[in-house]
Amino acid sequence: MKKVSLYLVSGLLLSILAFPALADKKMPASSFFDAAICKPPYSSRHALDMYKAAEKLGKPDQSSGAAVYHLPAPIKKDGFVAQDVLFAGSTIGVLVEGNVAEKLAKHYKLVPQDINIINMSGFARQLPDAQQEMKELGLISLVALKSSAFKDKTLLACQFVSNEDRKNMELLNEN
Repeated sequence: MKKVSLYLVSGLLLSILAFPALADKKMPASSFFDAAICKPPYSSRHALDMYKAAEKLGKPDQSSGAAVYHLPAPIKKDGFVAQDVLFAGSTIGVLVEGNVAEKLAKHYKLVPQDINIINMSGFARQLPDAQQEMKELGLISLVALKSSAFKDKTLLACQFVSNEDRKNMELLNEN
């Protein structure tokens, strides 16, 4: 029994000591684009890890109401280019260069969005049930949104919308 306790304590100590080392590892910029396309699907833990990595880039621009971090170099993926990472509520995204919502929609199999957020329009695709780890609380979608606030950029994002927020947006769209 003493050996089992010793192994458990040793394992716990090693994991506690290793965590800061893992947290200090520099996250590749491509991880931001992956998070924006829901790889992995949105979770609060992953969002926090991504936010902490973005904070290491410097102070965000918050003029749009979201925290936008500028990357030192552009990320190129799937024929698209982004150099800004956006965090807003339960949304992690990248601002893709150009007004390319339609191209993003075609590439990522998104459909016109039913719920129009004020001053935004675009496309969305709800993740499959197997990737909805918080379904009792809300739904995760991949979205491509255009807005005059983005100035020749398109938001590509993984977005968690709570059931309550979804109902409120539906009520707003009815009026």
